Parts: sequence; C-alpha cells; structure tokens
Amino acid sequence: MYRPDDDSLDQGRSANAVPSSLFCAPFDRYSLGDLLRHYRQRRTVRYFPLCEAEQTTPEFIADVLRNRFTFNGETYQFGSGPFPWKENPSADIEWSILLHKGYYLVGLGQQFRATGDRRLLAKWIELTDSWIEQVEPGHIAADVTGRRIQNWIYAFYFFVDGNPDADIPPDFLLHLLASLDAQVRFLTDNLATARNHRTLELYALFLAALVFPELNGAAERLTDSIEALADNAATDILPDGVHCELSTFYHHIVLKNLLAVKRLAAMNGLSMPARFDAAVQRALTFSLYVHKPDGRIPSLSDGDSGCFHDLLEQGFHLYGGEALNFVRSQGRSGVAPGERIKAFRDSGYFILRSPWCVKNEAYRDARYLVFDCGPLGAGNHGHLDVLNIELAAYGRSLIVDPGRYTYDESGPTNWRVLFRGTRYHNTVEVDGNDQAEYRYCERRGKFGITGAHPESALHTFVSGDSFDLLHGSVRSPIYSAVHERRIFFVDGDYWLIWDILYDRQPHDYTLRFHLGPEAVDRADVAREAGSIVIDSPNLRMVHPLAERTDVDIEPGFVSSLYGIKQAAPIVAMHRWARRTVFDLLLYPYKSRRPDIRVQPLDAELACDREAAAWAASAFSADIRSERGTVRDLFFIAHDGCRRRWRFGDIHCEGLFCFLRLGAAGDVQRFFAGPESRIDVAGKPLTEREASA
Repeated sequence: MYRPDDDSLDQGRSANAVPSSLFCAPFDRYSLGDLLRHYRQRRTVRYFPLCEAEQTTPEFIADVLRNRFTFNGETYQFGSGPFPWKENPSADIEWSILLHKGYYLVGLGQQFRATGDRRLLAKWIELTDSWIEQVEPGHIAADVTGRRIQNWIYAFYFFVDGNPDADIPPDFLLHLLASLDAQVRFLTDNLATARNHRTLELYALFLAALVFPELNGAAERLTDSIEALADNAATDILPDGVHCELSTFYHHIVLKNLLAVKRLAAMNGLSMPARFDAAVQRALTFSLYVHKPDGRIPSLSDGDSGCFHDLLEQGFHLYGGEALNFVRSQGRSGVAPGERIKAFRDSGYFILRSPWCVKNEAYRDARYLVFDCGPLGAGNHGHLDVLNIELAAYGRSLIVDPGRYTYDESGPTNWRVLFRGTRYHNTVEVDGNDQAEYRYCERRGKFGITGAHPESALHTFVSGDSFDLLHGSVRSPIYSAVHERRIFFVDGDYWLIWDILYDRQPHDYTLRFHLGPEAVDRADVAREAGSIVIDSPNLRMVHPLAERTDVDIEPGFVSSLYGIKQAAPIVAMHRWARRTVFDLLLYPYKSRRPDIRVQPLDAELACDREAAAWAASAFSADIRSERGTVRDLFFIAHDGCRRRWRFGDIHCEGLFCFLRLGAAGDVQRFFAGPESRIDVAGKPLTEREASA
C-alpha cells in the first residue's frame, strides 16, 4: 500500500495528511480520513459512469475474481501471485490493451454497488494497487492511458462516491489519486495530434478535471480541455458530418465521447462552444442515416457492427430533433427524417433506402443500401474498398461488409491483410490485386498502404420520389483498368447494379458479393432461360446478359465483433476481358421468393459513333413477387456516349431510361437520367407522369 514519504509532507504536518503538492486549497490541509469523507459526501460534482456491456456481466466479473480474463475471444488464467501486468499471453497486442484499459474495474464497482459483495471491493483495490506498483503511467500508448483514466474514474463512482459502506483504506485513496494525477499529467504532455485517439484523450482530461477539482491544476485543465475538444470536434467531423477516419464504427466511438462531454457539461452548468455543438449535430445526422433498418450500423472500414440508438437518444435529449427520436425508436415515436436518401459527399458515403413510413410495413422491413465512393480516410483505418456496398432489407443484412476482424498480423494467415483488402469487399478485384499497394513496412513492422491511393469519383447522383441513380468510378495506381459502378434503386423495391470495366488489354475481373452467416449452405447458382440466378436467404440475384461468366460460391468469413469471425459464403463472378459489363438485378424479399425473368429487348439502337456490343444494352425484367407483378424496361449506355433506342412506340434518348409498363402496355412509371428523355407514341413523358 502507498505510504507518503515524510519528505513529501510540509514541515510539522501530520503523517496522515495529504501531500500539499497534489491538492489545492483547502484540501491540501485535509487529513486522509477527511479526504475520504469528503469524496463520500460531496454534492458539488455530478457525473455518471459509462459501462462496457461485455466486461460488466456477472459471468465476466466472476471470472475476474478468479484472475481469469477473456478479451477478443481469448481466455487466460493468471495465478495467485503478483499480477503480471506487463506480460501478454496473447500474440495480439489488443488483448493486453484491453487488460490495461480496465473496463472490468467498472464492472466490479457496478456489481459492488448492487450486491455489497466485499470480494469485489477487495479485487478492485488489489488490481489497482498492483497496477500502480508495477506500471508507468504511459504504458503501451497515450490512448490506452486515456481509456484507463476514464475507467478508473467510473470505478471510483461506484466504490467511493456516495458510498459510506465501502471499507476503503484512506492511504489507498491517496495512492489512487496520486496515480491518476500522474497519468493525467503524462496524457497532457503526450496528446495525439488528431482523430479518435485525441478525442478520447481529451475527454479523459476533461473528465478528470471535472470530477477531481481538488487536484492542483484541475481548473486550468478543465478550461483548456473544453477549448481543445471544440477544436478537435470541429476539425475531425467533416462538413458532411462523417468522422475524418471514415470508419462507421470509430465515428460512433467518437460521437459517444463527444456526447458524454456535452452531458457532463450540462449537468455541471458548463457551456460548450458553438463549434462543438455544430460538429456533434452533424455527426448525429450521419448516425441517423447510416443505421440500417434492423438498428445496426454497417462496419465500413475498420470497426465492428452494432447498434448505437442510445447515442441518437442522447442527441435527441440534448439537442432535440424528432428525426433522431424516430430512428432511435425505429419509427414508434418522433417524426421521420425529411429526406429518404442522403448524400455525404465529403466522405463519399451515399445511402439509398425505401420510404421511412409505408402503410402496413414494419420499420425493419425497409430496403437499404449504402455506397462507398470516397477516399480512404485519415489515419490508418481505411479499407481498400472503393465502390463497396452493403445491402439490407426485411430485418436482415443481405450483402455485408465483412468488417475488420483483427489488427493482429501474426499466424499462417494474415487475417488483418485479408479483411482490409479489396477481395474482402463488395466490389471488383482486378487480376487479384488490391486497389492500392498494400505491403509489409519494415519500419513499422507490419503491413501498410503505401504510395498513391485509389482515385474515386462520383459522376451522377440524382433522385426522384421513388427512383435513385448513382454513378461512381475508381482508378487504381496498381493497374490501368477503370471500374465504374452504376446503381439504380427501383421504386423502393430492388436494385440494378452495373459494373463497367475497361482497358486496352484484357484482365481477370472478379466481382464479389459477401453474404451473411445465415447463407452458409443456403446459397446456390442456377442458369434459367439464359440468365444466371443466384439465390440466398431473402435475396435473389439475376444476371441478364448471356456473355460468358463463371460464377462460384467461395468460402469466406464476416466479423461483427473484434476477434470473432463467422463463416459466410461469397458470390464470385469471373470474366476475362478487355471491356465488359456485369449487369446484376438484386431483389430482396420477405418470405416468398419472387419469379424474375430477365431478357434482352429487340430494340433498334443508334448512336453518334460506332459502339462495341458491351457499350449499351436494353432489357426487360418481368417480376412476380409478394409486392405485385411488374414489367420494367431498361435502356443504358455504359460508355458515356448518348444513344437512341426504339422499342415499339417507345423512343428513348440519352444515357439512361427506365419505364414500368402495365398489363396493357401502358406506362405506369418512368425515370430518365441526366440529359435523357423518353417519348411514347411521339409524346414526351413529363415529370408529372412519373408518379402516375
């Protein structure tokens, strides 16, 4: 246990007095007993703990009492001797990082407050005291120090604040506060310069200064941390509301910290700068839209999946906004967002979904697609996944981003490299290459993205009441082939995706779509009426062209939680060509599999110059589903050259035209892309007729 040396006390002061260098007046004259009573009784500071659900369950805490720890799916048992804080039994440094962050200490306190079990108090003191004796404040990294400071304060909330029954040795309290002060000072001198690490580190400084105003320098640190947090939020949250690392998971981790700061400030009568509030509100808007109808986020770039409706609820209570209330309650209260689709142009994320409110349809049944047509993002969390998508409908994720799985690069399979690479995303791989150079860096001792990044561009984003058209492209510094992707969302029901690839020399093009774990042994490929039909649970995929295509169901994995992966199949479509187009219709359904027949239209085609066969197409999709029976016609120019099509009395001109015909051949719905028009029987269709 800690015993202050006589040299640390003022001359003539009692041996049980606190060190005057640690505390400001009047606390620098308190005895240890008075200090403990002060913390148990004070009402001037209001704060709350944040608990990590996985590390605060009764089962997890029962293991901690036995020195048994499980992180990232790996369990290790420690002996009864001195706790080996600096030994990592795992090959993954993330295991040791979680041990030193100490989320489980909060769980010990939470259960102690609920049960009064003194073993929990003894274990908290034992673990904390031994850490202080063995470990320096900045062990591993500054961000680990920041998380530990937060968790030590949350544990303090349960064990000390307002808890007169806890038998806490006063000298341990001093030991704890002296270590916290040392960690705060280390963190102040070693702050990250930007991004999510800086946010959590600044939040730790803010929290420590707020909760322990008795410590010397706390008032200045509180003021400084508020200004620094406002600057950090204003620069890291892009103008479109997405965190600069472009990871949906880290976006929400940052948002969680910023909302905690705002709540603490409001509880203690503090004001946050306007630039802070503006950034948080922008971040909440992205969170609102990126949540899938089932309540989870896609794990785009590094990170896990999960539900962050609690953050939307906090945002609603702090800032208002009935749209936040609507999404966090999954449509049970609040008011639906004003926009059905949303473009986040700075980050390159685009979200297409069916209407928020549909009569007799559950909120979870909505159709949803997110499209990634942006840069890698700041820092080192970006994946090589330009033009990647994730698709969800009827309460399920049907095409998924596999996630990150691990940061560990050891072992016979480098899973970090695999999950981060182009192959493990829903886009096109060219000649087995990633979209950028991704190789081992001797200096860093691990793989990294080196050299030029892939260049993404959005060419078209137009939307009507029920139809949406996206067109983006990617150029890689590794290969000369260009990949363009067009996505058309049809009347809130289904998607058509065209992947256009071209170069002067042939390539091995592989288009992949990653299915969820429920599709294991339930995905199959068939050829029906000249089309390729791929079936998986709640999703039918139809390729309408007759061009030779090899289709495989490959084994793969997805990971919604760090360190845990699940088997999941991959649909892989292969072609060897110079120029080619994959035309794929993706139709989600709730229970009854639809009957879909796709066939080319015998339409006259004219263009301003000679065009190759791949450069334009016209086809029909006859669909009989639980949502009704429709016949949809599509006319598409793939190479940017304006075309003129004639099919019966229908005349289309431009780059993209769509019509929905009734049983009598009448036009019920239509959509004309930019610089395109449709005539029927010599009469131009107007925008008014689009929703007839």
